[in-house]
Amino acid sequence: MDTNSFRPEMAAALDPETRKLTEERDVLGPAYRLFYRNPVHLVKGRGSHLWDADGEEYLDVYNNVASVGHCHPRVVEALSKQASMLNTHTRYLHENILHYAEDILSTMPDELDRIMFQCTGSEANDLAVRVAQVYTGGEGVIVTHEAYHGNSALTSKLSPALGTAQTLGLTMRMIPTPDTYRLVIDGKPASECTAEEFGNWMAGEVRKAVADMERHGIKFAALLADSIFSSDGVYPDLVGYLKPVIDAVHELGGVWIADEVQPGFTRTGDAFWGFERQSIVPDLVTSGKPMANGLPTSLMAVKHEVLEPFAGSIPYFNTFGGNPVCMAAAQAVLDVMRDEDTMGNAKKVGKVFKDAVTSLMPEHPCIGDVRGAGLYIGCEIVKPGTKNPDQKAALDILETLRDNHILTSVCGRYGNILKLRPPLVFSESDVDWFMDGFTKTLETLKL
Repeated sequence: MDTNSFRPEMAAALDPETRKLTEERDVLGPAYRLFYRNPVHLVKGRGSHLWDADGEEYLDVYNNVASVGHCHPRVVEALSKQASMLNTHTRYLHENILHYAEDILSTMPDELDRIMFQCTGSEANDLAVRVAQVYTGGEGVIVTHEAYHGNSALTSKLSPALGTAQTLGLTMRMIPTPDTYRLVIDGKPASECTAEEFGNWMAGEVRKAVADMERHGIKFAALLADSIFSSDGVYPDLVGYLKPVIDAVHELGGVWIADEVQPGFTRTGDAFWGFERQSIVPDLVTSGKPMANGLPTSLMAVKHEVLEPFAGSIPYFNTFGGNPVCMAAAQAVLDVMRDEDTMGNAKKVGKVFKDAVTSLMPEHPCIGDVRGAGLYIGCEIVKPGTKNPDQKAALDILETLRDNHILTSVCGRYGNILKLRPPLVFSESDVDWFMDGFTKTLETLKL
């Protein structure tokens, strides 16, 4: 997560106004990060487009936060109308939270019949882990090698993607990234495995992790994972491979917390929720950023029997989790997703996008693999003729794309995978814009 970052030593190359703004950020402390060697000063957004302080237009190929597009008029109207009347906490009755709770649960399997609201994805995952631990009586949580699940004291210790300086939890265990590009299973490339073969391999890794917990006196509680392993590098396939994994989790006494912050809300184009692609019902579901188009809103949906041991004895209060303004915005987002068919758009435009990027592979061997589902695509940058990750080339691509007014980022263990995750209103003309800029970038860099 720290690869595509501005550093103070880069300030000398900036224009005076940009340098002044970066220096003024000192008041925020050194933990914050800016994208790009030449940071972008954004002042306006509409749909999948952004504008900087000089009026220059950019293509946003990064933000799932503004899920239905920057400043969608229906969302702006809904939050403005509610903000002009009332915004308060959930210890008073209000229709917005009840109506939205019923509506969003209607998009999930019937077994998920309870919901609680928070302000951030970190808080949602924090609560989900606590609920899982009380339900199972265990502490141990399994995550993947490059997972990111939040910034709270609890979830940061379950987020190896934060980097080597981040202390990880003593009761946490990591299993390998389900890397369908590089893994070899019993002498067979993962890309040639069936879903059952790949799933059985991953289930075996879960069993090894739980066995190690037990050797250290730790009782297993949960697997915390998103269904397309976004921060690991975007691995949505093979469809069906997670069933043996979750069967193993349940057999070992744990639960599955499906982190849907990135794959949820029609992102994959195949279903409203990412986990639906795998035809599995999670025990708990969390989501955050896309819910209210960037307002501080998140959720934890859960089976009532899993929630009861926690909620029946421990009060939970989140001052502005589920407040009327955020619930109005979240409802507007959900309405827009239905009325504008963001799922259909993600499927249609996502295929066009993925096919277009894939078509560059023969001429540009730095592109080792292109994978994804809907409007979530990972483009792996490697040293030509190998599968060796090339982080330097990936970062040079990012910087040159930025020069061509296209904004995105990287993910994965080696920081070499372009993370193409635009707003759900991304269009075929936006694909054309990206492809023109991407092709020009690769040619400029002689890649």
